[in-house]
Amino acid sequence: MSNPFEQRFRHALTHKTQQDLLRTRYVAEDDYAGVLKVNGTAYLNFASNDYLGLRFDERVLQPFVEGLSKYGSGSGASPLVTGHSIEHARLEAWLAEKLGREAVLLFSSGFAANHALCQALLQKNDVVVSDKLMHASFIEGAMVSEARLKRFAHNDVAHAQTLLEAIDKDSATLIASEGVFSMDGDTAPVPELVSLAQEHHAMLMLDDAHALGVLGDNGLGSVDAFGLTQADCPIVMGTFGKAVGTSGAFIAGSQDLIDYLVNHAKHYIYSTAMSAANARATLASLALIVAGEQRQRLQSNITRFRKGVARHDLPVLASQTAIQPYIVGSAEGVLQASDYLRALGVWVGAIRSPTVPKGSDRLRITLSAVHQDKDIDALIDALCLMREQGWG
Repeated sequence: MSNPFEQRFRHALTHKTQQDLLRTRYVAEDDYAGVLKVNGTAYLNFASNDYLGLRFDERVLQPFVEGLSKYGSGSGASPLVTGHSIEHARLEAWLAEKLGREAVLLFSSGFAANHALCQALLQKNDVVVSDKLMHASFIEGAMVSEARLKRFAHNDVAHAQTLLEAIDKDSATLIASEGVFSMDGDTAPVPELVSLAQEHHAMLMLDDAHALGVLGDNGLGSVDAFGLTQADCPIVMGTFGKAVGTSGAFIAGSQDLIDYLVNHAKHYIYSTAMSAANARATLASLALIVAGEQRQRLQSNITRFRKGVARHDLPVLASQTAIQPYIVGSAEGVLQASDYLRALGVWVGAIRSPTVPKGSDRLRITLSAVHQDKDIDALIDALCLMREQGWG
């Protein structure tokens, strides 16, 4: 008789396969300057979140090397033991100053930061009012907390208002949204959410994972783009693994919030800190983002791609960010479309349910500052050929 767990594994994987929802991994043999090599074949890479190409920039790599030489490859301990170095402190202080927040706390990943916030902050009788398309890390964190979770239709402020009006006035309420949504590439109605939070005495939290480095005159995300004070948006979460090109994440807010998380967030207390070398490189990357060279190139690529989409009437959602979703509508169809593009030398991610709502399966095209004009043109041509073949 086989083990019940083994039976469960086989049944679940068979079910995923039958629904065209089985996830598999590819081994990247090389990945540089917008080109991905898999199984000996090179592809134009339109699937990376490295929106600015900074993870290969020598001005980021050199501080990393210096940090490795000075501090070693890892931090050696949790932040509350000996893992919090002067490099971490400098990065936190820089972010706090630039974002206009009293304090910042670093985490190993955005998933950990969102989970930590929910685990530490949310208690019984609290209420979370979240955008329907909020990232899974936050939704799962809210669901396993003792708080009540209510989700409003995507970017629907009127629906959010209705949910808030039904909440007991004595309940502590957190409103949560992404700055730039990771699968649709659109932005949140931030000013309206700020007003809504203030009207209902709620706390607003923005997940700026895909906005940091891209939005705002200085590339510092929603806070920069909308001029948000700490009172407007008391909690900001951002990550370094996308546009910043390193790894890790942070939460920014009041000193009381950060001190509270230091004492209650298990994902912070019991995790080894990111390396000091990574913190040093991250600060160098953020300084380049503020300078703006890569952001200008990215915006040029977005404009070129959007013009091509309009010229050929391609069914790409109306996004003005680096994330450009091409809706296919079925899991089987999006896998076929992705495979066809790879045959043409273009690598694009196939995103299926439950990552996106069923029936909105899509190619998630991501643009980067490292792409050349000819790369964008090749992508447009490939999408047109794909459509002609009936795969999209």
